[in-house]
Amino acid sequence: MHHHHIPPFYLDQYRDKVAGVRGGGLSQAWLTWTPEKAIDAMDAAGVATAVLSLTSPGVWFGDVAAARRTARQVNDYAAELGAKHRGRFGLFGVLPLPDQEGSLKEIEHALDVLKADGIGLMTSYGDKWLGNPAYDTVFEALNRRKAVVFVHPTAPLCCRSLMPDVAPMIAEVPQDTARAITNMLFTGTFSRYRDIRFIFTHAGGTMPMMVGRMKQYGPSNLASLAPHGVEQELARHWFDLAGTANRPALAALTSFVPVSQILLGSDNPFVPLAETVRDLQSVGLPDSAVRAITRDNAQALLPTLRRYG
Repeated sequence: MHHHHIPPFYLDQYRDKVAGVRGGGLSQAWLTWTPEKAIDAMDAAGVATAVLSLTSPGVWFGDVAAARRTARQVNDYAAELGAKHRGRFGLFGVLPLPDQEGSLKEIEHALDVLKADGIGLMTSYGDKWLGNPAYDTVFEALNRRKAVVFVHPTAPLCCRSLMPDVAPMIAEVPQDTARAITNMLFTGTFSRYRDIRFIFTHAGGTMPMMVGRMKQYGPSNLASLAPHGVEQELARHWFDLAGTANRPALAALTSFVPVSQILLGSDNPFVPLAETVRDLQSVGLPDSAVRAITRDNAQALLPTLRRYG
């Protein structure tokens, strides 16, 4: 459920911008990705189907026309891979947010024309996290469709160079997931758009460590935003295990999130898929839980995947 593709035209056009967001350089995973290598990694790890998504920083670099054009190219490219390699690739379509008009058009194209499995969003765009009312029009459209929305972290503008000796992928990516979740809870985004099924990556980032502080320092209307409690409100969403298939992260997440809401994610090619599968199989979970995380939960959330067997 967390498996990235790197279209060659995307890297050619935005290489310098992508490198800047990610600390100034690009790893070999960025520079050498191919669909064939992705399938090889899946085969080696026993993975039948992976849902493709574009990683941070997405397609928005301040130019509306360019973002719309690139989003369409990226989504069409991923859909073509799915058609060429039947049964191997699903798709979370990328949107040109914060451009709302362009995003509404791309939702229609991705979900109605390409039959994407869901939509992929970043935790923040510029200086606005997903709970900002600037995104309400897009969330209203996704809510009407009861869409699955895969939320991937990015390093926000505020925090890309807070610690020059620590890459933002280490410290800021997990924190931006927590920022987005907290922001969406406190602004009522979760309560207003209850038919959207959100997936948050990396076991929710640092969110599990912040639940107590959400309750202690949350807004005065927190009881109306989470009438059954903060833990229950958060636990109705889905979380993948990219980079977090380890005992500490699983202990924190499963303390209030049921196994039925946890999904296999790896961050391939940036984190080898086989590494995540190996880690998950070594943490001591029952076989039934491993099967749920690696297959059954994904098929329950995305019935479209059942067509692949």
